Amino acid sequence: MHKNVKKIVAALFVSAAFVGAPAFAQTAVAPAAPQAVDPAATAAVRELLDAMNYRSVMQQTMQQMVAALPAQMKAGAEAAIRNNPKFSDEERTKKLAEMEANLPKVTAAMASVFNDPTLIDEMIAEMVPLYARHFTPAEMREMAAFYKTPVGAKGLRLMPQLMGEGMQIGQKVMTPRLNKLMQELQK
Repeated sequence: MHKNVKKIVAALFVSAAFVGAPAFAQTAVAPAAPQAVDPAATAAVRELLDAMNYRSVMQQTMQQMVAALPAQMKAGAEAAIRNNPKFSDEERTKKLAEMEANLPKVTAAMASVFNDPTLIDEMIAEMVPLYARHFTPAEMREMAAFYKTPVGAKGLRLMPQLMGEGMQIGQKVMTPRLNKLMQELQK
């Protein structure tokens, strides 16, 4: 792959990471070392995740992310190219064309990650010790009971939409800041 093409592909991946980050950003906490989870806690977590329709919500969320990826990656890469003061107009035009040519391959690669059928199973396996560390089995059963109520079910039903709209808000808020940072770093 040509050196400039590699840079554009890297920029596309970086822009996708930054665009997706606001929706999932939390205070960074190092994960605890894996520990055996009590069978009662494991059962309670699985009951909670089932009540939350976790698998379905995550599938919908992943579908929304895959659908949004091309536009978000393109916007981030275009902004990085257009705002790079080191590029002449000719270089900018060339790099934009290279980005357009590579965008389908990069988004397809990213989509294959999000569409991997084992992804959600792996996430669920990791969620069991996470929830077990922070909630007792009784608390998880109470949450599961809530998610089975009409209000809980509505919250779950709207979660993918809220996450999608939240990602758009995050992009709207973060993009100008990231563009400014990119400009400062390129100086």
